[in-house]
Amino acid sequence: MNDFRYWAPTEVIFGKDAENKTGEVAVKYGRKALLVYGMSSAKKSGLLDRVEESLKKSDIEYKEFGGAVSNPTLSHAREGIKEALDFGADLIIGIGGGSAIDTAKAIAHGAANPEYDLWDIWTKKVPLTKSFAHGAVLSMAAAGSEMSDSAVLTNEEIHKKCGINTDFNRCRFAIMNPSLEETLSKEQIAAGVTDIMMHTMERYFIPGVYEGITDEIAEGLLRSVIENGRKIVDNPKDYDAMCEVFWASSLSHNNLTECGRGKDFSVHKFGHALSAKYNATHGASLSAVWGAWAETLYEDAEDRFARFAKKVWGIENEDKKVAAKAGIIKTVEFFKSIQMPVNLKELGINASDEDIKALALDATMNDTIKLSRIRPIGAKEAEEIFKKASDYSI
Repeated sequence: MNDFRYWAPTEVIFGKDAENKTGEVAVKYGRKALLVYGMSSAKKSGLLDRVEESLKKSDIEYKEFGGAVSNPTLSHAREGIKEALDFGADLIIGIGGGSAIDTAKAIAHGAANPEYDLWDIWTKKVPLTKSFAHGAVLSMAAAGSEMSDSAVLTNEEIHKKCGINTDFNRCRFAIMNPSLEETLSKEQIAAGVTDIMMHTMERYFIPGVYEGITDEIAEGLLRSVIENGRKIVDNPKDYDAMCEVFWASSLSHNNLTECGRGKDFSVHKFGHALSAKYNATHGASLSAVWGAWAETLYEDAEDRFARFAKKVWGIENEDKKVAAKAGIIKTVEFFKSIQMPVNLKELGINASDEDIKALALDATMNDTIKLSRIRPIGAKEAEEIFKKASDYSI
């Protein structure tokens, strides 16, 4: 087991009608809240009204700031920083999914450090030493941003999507009502299920480290998400199944499944490149490249992929290579079964050779970093994985 540090300070309020408790929780952290949400669903569903009514009961002033998009943008976060400063906010609350929550985190960082440009903070040109308190009212199980130390933004001017990891990204509180996801489309739910799985798998396929407890947690989480993910895609009103997936969303990305092992997130680098260039849905961008990534690397981590096949999919075979490949096939079949794309063409992308080269350079920061803890991947091999992902099939 490798050394590790684990810190998950977020206060979680979980259950039906949990949003009605937002005020009594939020009042511990601020008295003037900027409410960050998406395009319209929070308003149409009545969620925003319920949150605001709860804030009123706790004498918390608030100001609405809508417009967060599925791949949250730098320009929108900059607008939010100005709104927060003009309002005198001391608390930022993201209402919705990962996009709204990540935008809220960005606004909290920028508003606390108005002397710096947000992108300079995001790209670590200047150190982040303070942030405003922020919390989340979650309406969708997917990104895990409600408990994670990470957040992502897309700089539209340079078509670059990247994340920042810092303890300042930890929400002070997370309000979780699983029934709020009932109104989402099957495509949104399936993309969320995929993202949850990826957050755990990106920490799992790291060879050469023994971590029995963390492995068991990760494998149990994956089995639960697969079982209950199918259920909620078919029937979003299955509350018990939705609860399982909602809680898995948080546990998959609050660093619990990396204790003693660490993380990789190379598939996320591929996905971020696709989202930045094509505005692809995050979960879909991941499923579209995972099979090609796994088939490229699994022979260098046969033990891990074979254990995954056995513990997650129940595949028994003394030949580890055969078992490993079977586990990959089962995973890709699962993505297909919930109508997620498993190659770029299914994602709606017909990338030229020039496009693929550009994607590979983006994923590897112009070939200045190596991806994967299975074996180092530079721009050239990243390009080959993108090519394989173009029309990948099992």
